[in-house]
Amino acid sequence: MFEKNFRSKKILNFARDCPFCMACGKPSDDTIVAAHSTQLFDGFGTGLKSHDFRIAYLCSVCHFKVDQGDLSREEKKEIWETGHRGSIGWLFQSGRLKVVEPSKYD
Repeated sequence: MFEKNFRSKKILNFARDCPFCMACGKPSDDTIVAAHSTQLFDGFGTGLKSHDFRIAYLCSVCHFKVDQGDLSREEKKEIWETGHRGSIGWLFQSGRLKVVEPSKYD
C-alpha cells in the first residue's frame, strides 16, 4: 500500500497543544506525546515505527501502559485505539487537520 511509512513532524508536534490525554482524559501536564501504534498492520515492525497518522496523544502513564505495561494485548489495544480515535477527532475539530479536496470534486 505505502512504499515508506508516512512521516509528519507537524502531526507529532501537535501533541504539545493537546489539552488532555485522549485515552484517560487527564488534563495536559506536559507529558502528552504522539504514541505510535505497535500493530503490524499499521506499519510497525522491527526497527520501524508505524505511520505518523497512526498515533494517539497519550499521557506518560497511558503511554507506558500501552508500550511496557503488564496489560493484555487486547487491553493495550483498547487504550491505544480510544486514544487514536480521540486524537484524530481532536485534530479535525480543532482545525489542525483539514480535508483539501482536489479540484475534480468542486
